[in-house]
Amino acid sequence: MALHSTWVVLMLVLSLRGQVQTGKIFGGRPAVPHSRPYMVLLEMRMWNEETRFCDGFLISDEFVVTAAHCQARTYDVFVGLHKLKNDPPLKAIQVRRAIPHEDYNETTKINDLMLLQLCEKVNFTEHVRPIHLAHRGDHLPQRCIVSGWGSTSAENQYIASELREVNVTLVNPTLSAERHAYFSRGEVGPSRGDSGGPLVCECEVAYGVVSGGTRDLKVYTKIPDYLRWIEGHKKKSEKVTPECHR
Repeated sequence: MALHSTWVVLMLVLSLRGQVQTGKIFGGRPAVPHSRPYMVLLEMRMWNEETRFCDGFLISDEFVVTAAHCQARTYDVFVGLHKLKNDPPLKAIQVRRAIPHEDYNETTKINDLMLLQLCEKVNFTEHVRPIHLAHRGDHLPQRCIVSGWGSTSAENQYIASELREVNVTLVNPTLSAERHAYFSRGEVGPSRGDSGGPLVCECEVAYGVVSGGTRDLKVYTKIPDYLRWIEGHKKKSEKVTPECHR
């Protein structure tokens, strides 16, 4: 009963706000530089010309996974990043095509998943490398970490100057299967600014995508439930070459 009440509160919050507030690494620590070579920072220009930020992660030399609620007019994609201030600055990669899940629900945030096809293929190095996606969805993964550049406190609205990470423990709500999501409890974890980053568990495998939640309940889109969707759209997109533009 307590779990159901928590979920009702979560849905009311999301409905009232109209957008999940995701992404501050609360209770985290600076990541070892370049220890998360799959991490991607998305600088997004919205339709009203506002600039926002989300995270994402490389799954190949051409595709990034992020959250569907990170849709924008244009994107600058930064790979191989640790600190925001680099000398020389990193080159921004443009997005050829954004592919949000066709059944994404902006109110409930179900199917909160998006693929970004890059305008150019990424060269893999020690600091830039894709992550494997989880295939097993029939058990609750252990030893999970979330990383991102989200701000570090409720008072600080700026993104962090360097990549941070935090350990999270997943819980097993009865609605997990229906929602195609994993959940973690407590204030420690991601919030606004870390949207689209990976939930990494068990031998550096991406099990989820940071989606949203409340102060006490975090939500991650469950990657094993969407593998066919991801692979299907990758194959389709490889055959489509729309013109790149800003």
